[in-house]
Parts: sequence; structure tokens; C-alpha cells
Amino acid sequence: MTSQPASIMLVDDHPLLRKGLQQLIDLSDDLRIVAQAGSGDEALKLGTELDPDLILLDLNMQGMDGMETLKRLRDQGVNSRIVMLTVSDSDDDVLEAIARGADGYLLKDMEPEELLEQIEKALSGKMVLSESVTRVLANAIRQPDQRPRQNSAQLDGLTGREREILKLIAKGLSNKLIARELDISDGTVKVHVKHLLKKLGLRSRVEAAVWMINHDKAS
Repeated sequence: MTSQPASIMLVDDHPLLRKGLQQLIDLSDDLRIVAQAGSGDEALKLGTELDPDLILLDLNMQGMDGMETLKRLRDQGVNSRIVMLTVSDSDDDVLEAIARGADGYLLKDMEPEELLEQIEKALSGKMVLSESVTRVLANAIRQPDQRPRQNSAQLDGLTGREREILKLIAKGLSNKLIARELDISDGTVKVHVKHLLKKLGLRSRVEAAVWMINHDKAS
């Protein structure tokens, strides 16, 4: 019994890197490159048109970066598996990418054979992470917040709407999707997010998402 090879789109603003990835992926009979994009704008156009099985997305691109491209792909309803392939092992980048809907986060210094293995795993529905990245994500979710009692008390100070929005942030939804879910405007969501971050003493949506996950696990 034969099956169609999985379709893959490469998104990176370095042509030489895309060429190297294509040569590597062409070694597998189970994988097929269906498109390449050199910018976020190209990725949005091709991603919505082709809906490939997997998108390998660079983080640091000129113009629209990978994080914004990821957000817009998800906002436009692209359901492809999306795996970040980058040189950045920044904790914030890792957590933000996962919170925004990435299905994996791989570093470009991986061995070619390992990269192919991770691509296969991603296509099977698994979350794929480079080893160093795995530690970042595990620590963010497993370690108790430094101020759990203080933040738990502050949670009681949120309005009902702010609590709703906080829960949706923890699920990785963008402001646009939250607005659609709650039938309010993007601007209203932004105002609520700003207020709830201030009340909880947090600096970013990523911190809010991780804190909410920790809170739910503890309660």
C-alpha cells in the first residue's frame, strides 16, 4: 500500500539555506517540497493557497519576521503543522512561538539525520523540540511561579472578561481570535490584556500564558 509523500513548505529568507534543506528533504521518499517562500508575505500567500502538511518557518527574517508570520498564518486559518527552524534559543522566543500555535521549535545546528527524524515526528502529530529548547519549555511549565500567592490573590481582582481573555491567551489564541471568540473588537482585547498584565504584575502575554498553565495545574 502506497501513500502520497507529505507536502512541505520552506520559509526562510536565505536561498542557500532553503537549497540545503531541499536537498536534505529530497533524500526521503516520504517527503516532498511543494513550495518555498523567501518572506513572510510569500509564506502567507502560499500557505493559504496550498495548505501543506508541514511548514518549516525561520524566525529571524527581514520584513515580517517568523513570529508575526506564524501569528498571521494561524489567524488566517492555516492548519498545517508549523515548526520553527531557527538559530535563536531565546527562552522568550521559544515560549512565544509555542503560545502562538507553533507545533515545534528546532535549532538550525541540528544534525541532518536528526532534523529528518524530527520532521517525521511533527508530521505524525507530535510536538518537536531541540534538546536545549525542551528544557526551556519544561522549566517554564513545571517550575512554580516565584510569586504564586501574590498572583493568586491578584487573580481575584480581575474582571470576568479579563479572566476569560487570560484563559484564551493560555490556549495560544491571538488578539484577533480572542476578539472573534468573545465577539468584541481587537482594540478592546488589547486594552483588557494591558490591564490584566498590570494587575498580575506580568510583563508579556507569554508570561501570562505560562502563569495561567501553572495556576490551573496547582488548583
